[in-house]
Amino acid sequence: MTDFILDFISKNKSSWKVQPQVFAGTEFQNCVVLIFGKPQTAVYAHLDNIGFTARYKNQLVKIGGPHFENGAELTGADSQGKIECEVFIDVDNHITYKAAREIERGTDLSYKPNWREDENFVQCCYMDNRLGVWNALQLCETIEHGAIVFSCWEEHGGGSVPFLSKFLFEKYSIRQSLISDITWITEGVHHGDGVVISMRDTGIPRRSFVNKIILYCKKIMMKRLFILIVAVSVSISLKAQDAAAETGKQYMQLTTVESVLAGGVGRSRMIITNPDGSQKESDLENLFSVVGINFKNIKQNEDKLLKTLKEYTSMGWKLDQVTSLTLSQNDTGAGGIFMTRYLLSKTEHK
Repeated sequence: MTDFILDFISKNKSSWKVQPQVFAGTEFQNCVVLIFGKPQTAVYAHLDNIGFTARYKNQLVKIGGPHFENGAELTGADSQGKIECEVFIDVDNHITYKAAREIERGTDLSYKPNWREDENFVQCCYMDNRLGVWNALQLCETIEHGAIVFSCWEEHGGGSVPFLSKFLFEKYSIRQSLISDITWITEGVHHGDGVVISMRDTGIPRRSFVNKIILYCKKIMMKRLFILIVAVSVSISLKAQDAAAETGKQYMQLTTVESVLAGGVGRSRMIITNPDGSQKESDLENLFSVVGINFKNIKQNEDKLLKTLKEYTSMGWKLDQVTSLTLSQNDTGAGGIFMTRYLLSKTEHK
């Protein structure tokens, strides 16, 4: 992996926005450090992966915490060349291997890749942390100031981060870091809902820094959502202005109010104002959960809105105009709403 990273840097850095200073070699063992501009923050992605080391009597010693079962295919190389084998759990519950020949002691073995891909998933061994490495390499294309660190030994022995962070602090005074890694799908982490910000791991990070990252991401997502809503509003409004004015119409309005407060604190509503002035309210979901923007909630709101609009258009109502706005309570981005008004009309038949 180290050779791959160095080769990738050599072939692609000419197209990057800023040319980095590269630290690698004996002093850094298998790690690679890239310095862009005047860095204040470092992004870490570990290169190593789980696996096994061959022991005497065909036994295997775990590297990290691999999940293993009989028949799992492993691959590696020793002085005699490439070798493949299968994991075998013997009667004494020892982890051993079956191979065409004996594997030299001390040879590291990793799982044989089995790439599977469909419209929703990419599956293979070592997504931890090949995806994190890919993400860091993508960042290299546009980053102007910062450090990108490809570390080792994360799966065992505590990792290389202590001496790398010491190097970065002493040479560049870098005090804050981000980790580009993967996480599990759980009851609180849903597939397809976007980037996960881990609020803690085995250690507890500095809370002020974590809150700073979460707030920054919320602001970015609010800007993107606002641009999307404005684009839709302008498109529909132009169509409405081009339509010929008609008389003998009745009007109604549908308003959505979506809160950006997290954890169900804010109130999100859909309000329907009928031609006679009567109103009907129903609940919507907040745009953010405790851990960040909630795409599941956004989809639920979109489904409910589209269903409601479809019901009224089937009754002869026509969407004339869409007006959207945002309101922030303060400069910290701690609160606010997205409000969208849909004006519908229907020509009266005498």
